[in-house]
Amino acid sequence: MSDRLPNQRWQISSIQTSQASQLGRATGLPLLLAQVLINRGIDTPEQAEVYIHPESQQLPPPLEEFEDLAASVGLLEEAITDQDKIAICGDYDADGMTSTALLLRALRHIGADVDYAIPSRMKDGYGINTRIVEEFADAGVGLILTVDNGISAYEPIARAVELGIGVIITDHHELPSELPPADAILNPKLLSESSPYCGLAGVGVAYILAVTLAQDLGVLQGLTSQLLELFTLGTIADLAPLVGVNRRWLKRGLRLLPESQIAGVQALIQMAGVSEEQKALKPDDIGFKLGPRINAIGRIADPQTVIELLTTNDSGVALERAMQCEETNQRRKELCEEIEQAAIALVEPNQLNLQQTRVLAIVQPDWHHGVIGIVASRLVERYGVPVFLGTYEDEAKQYIRGSARGIPEFHVFEALEFCKDLLGKFGGHQAAGGFSLPAENLEAFQQRLSTFAYQCLEPEHLKPLVKVDAQANLGDINFSFYKQIDELQPWGIGNEEPVFWSPNVRILEQQVVGKNYLKLSLSQDHGKIGAIAWRWGDYFPLPSSVDIAYKLRENRWQGNTSVELELVGVRLPTTPTPKKAKFDYQGRSYTCSLWDSLNELRIKNAQGKVLAVHRGKSIGLLGTSRDNAKKVNVTEPPYYQLIKAAIAALEKVNSH
Repeated sequence: MSDRLPNQRWQISSIQTSQASQLGRATGLPLLLAQVLINRGIDTPEQAEVYIHPESQQLPPPLEEFEDLAASVGLLEEAITDQDKIAICGDYDADGMTSTALLLRALRHIGADVDYAIPSRMKDGYGINTRIVEEFADAGVGLILTVDNGISAYEPIARAVELGIGVIITDHHELPSELPPADAILNPKLLSESSPYCGLAGVGVAYILAVTLAQDLGVLQGLTSQLLELFTLGTIADLAPLVGVNRRWLKRGLRLLPESQIAGVQALIQMAGVSEEQKALKPDDIGFKLGPRINAIGRIADPQTVIELLTTNDSGVALERAMQCEETNQRRKELCEEIEQAAIALVEPNQLNLQQTRVLAIVQPDWHHGVIGIVASRLVERYGVPVFLGTYEDEAKQYIRGSARGIPEFHVFEALEFCKDLLGKFGGHQAAGGFSLPAENLEAFQQRLSTFAYQCLEPEHLKPLVKVDAQANLGDINFSFYKQIDELQPWGIGNEEPVFWSPNVRILEQQVVGKNYLKLSLSQDHGKIGAIAWRWGDYFPLPSSVDIAYKLRENRWQGNTSVELELVGVRLPTTPTPKKAKFDYQGRSYTCSLWDSLNELRIKNAQGKVLAVHRGKSIGLLGTSRDNAKKVNVTEPPYYQLIKAAIAALEKVNSH
C-alpha cells in the first residue's frame, strides 16, 4: 500500500465570475475557458480576438524593430554577390541546430557559398570560440554568421575582426555588459519588452533574417514553408514563450508539418510515430516526440547528423539520419534513467534534508554531461527544490561541469552569479543554467548555493507547484469541451495549457502500466472518465477519494476517439463530501445535494436540469450547466416549495 502522495502545493486562480461572463458572451467561449483567458492576462474582447485568431495580429515590419537588420541583409547580399565564403557557427541544442539548418537552406537557395561549424559539447562547450574563428580564417571565410550564440563571445568576435572577417551575430540570450565588436547584432533582448518580437528564440531571429534577405532579393517563393517548419520545430523545442509573433507564426507552422516539404521532417515524424491523420501537429508532438530526437543528437552524438537530416532533399538519406536520431534518443533515455535512479539513491536512503539545505547539489563521476540537465528537471519535479547536477570533466577529477534547473521563486543565473568567484564559466537565465568549477571548490559552492537559497526560499516554496485555472465538474467534461480548448492551440511555455481541478473524485479503478505510469477510471457525481498519470507508479495505489488537478487529452484507441484526463496534481479531499438525498415532489423525482463548504443547495430533475441556490439568497441559477443557466427568483413558486421539499429530504436522510 502506498503511504504517500506527490508532495505538491496548489495555486488556484481566483474566480472572476462577472468578468468571465462578459468575456464569454463577447467571444462565444464557455465560462471556464473565458476564465482561462483572464488568467493569461487576456481580459478584453479585442485582446481575446487576437488570442483566438493569432494570424489577425497586425505586426510592425521587422526592419523597423531590429536596428541592424538592414545592415545584416546588406552584408549578406554583398558577400553573395562577391561569392565570398559565408560560415555559420551554430549550437548543439535543437534551437541552434534548426537555426543552422534554416540559414543553410535559405542561403543555398539564394546561391551563396556557405558552410557551417558547431562547437563540440564535450570539447568546446557552448558558443563560438577563437579556434573556430581561426579555422574559418584559414578556410578563407569572409563573413561569419552566428546563430543562437555569440552575444557573450567578445574575444572570439574581436579575433574575427582582427583577422578581417565580417561578423553578424544572431542570438536571443541575455546581453552582457559589453557587446562584442560585430558588424551587426540581431537580438530580441535589444528590443522593447512590448515588442511582439521580444520572445523569439534563436531560430526566430534566423527566420526573420532569412525571410527579409530572400524578400529583398525576390527569391522567397518556394522557401517560406520550409523555413516556417524549421522555425516551428526550433521554437517549441527550445521552450520559447508562445506569445507575440511566436504564437502567430506557430499557428501556421504547426499546420504545415503533417505535410512537410522537408524530407528529414517527414522521416522524423514517421520514426516518432506521430499520427499522420492530424491536420496540424501540436506543441506536445514536438516537445515530447520530435524535439527530444533532435536534442538527443546534440547531447550525446554529432550535431552534423541533424544538420544533414534537416537540409537533405534525398529521402533515403533523411530516413537514415532519422533512424540515427531514434537510436540516439533511446540511448539518451537509458542514460537519463540510470542517472536519475543513481541520484535518487543518493538522496533518499541518506535522508538528505532538503528543507534544511533548500537546494540539491550533487556531483558524481561517469555521469554524461549531455543529459544531466534533463535529469535535473526530473529531480525538480520530484523534490520541488532547485537542482544542480555535475560530473567530472577529467579522470583526475580536478574539474566539474554541471547543469542547473530552478523553481519559480529561485533565479538560477543570479544564484550562479552569487557564486561566481568559485566558478569558471557559467551562464543561463531564471529557470536553467550551466556552470563549471574546480573540484576543490565543490563544498564551498554547495554551501554558497544554500546561502543564496535561504535569501529567496521559504519552507513552503519547497514543493512542486501546480498552477490551477478553475474548478470543473467531471460531468461537464466531454469531447466538445476538449475541442474548444484544442482550437486555442498552441499551448506551451508562457501560455500554459489549461489546468482544471475537481474535488471529491472517486477512483473506481487504477493500475500501473507501461513505464511506471498509472491508468485510472474516475467518477464524480454521475460523471465517469478515464485518466492517465505519467511517472506516478510510485504512488500506487492512490486513496479512493481525492481532489485532482488535470489537463484534457485526446485518447485514440482502436479507431475510437475520446477525451481523458492527464493528472498533474492530487491531494486528499479539502472539500467535504456533500449531503445527498432523493425525493419526489408533485409526482416528479429529484436528487439534491447540500455543499456546506460552498453554502449551496443543488436540486436536479430527471432531465438533468439543476437549480442551484446559496443559503440566504433570493436569486438562484437554473440550467443544465452554469454556462447556460438563467437567474430565477427562488422565493416565488414553484421554486420555494421545491427547496422546502429538498431540505426536508436532506434532514430526513441525515437524521438516520
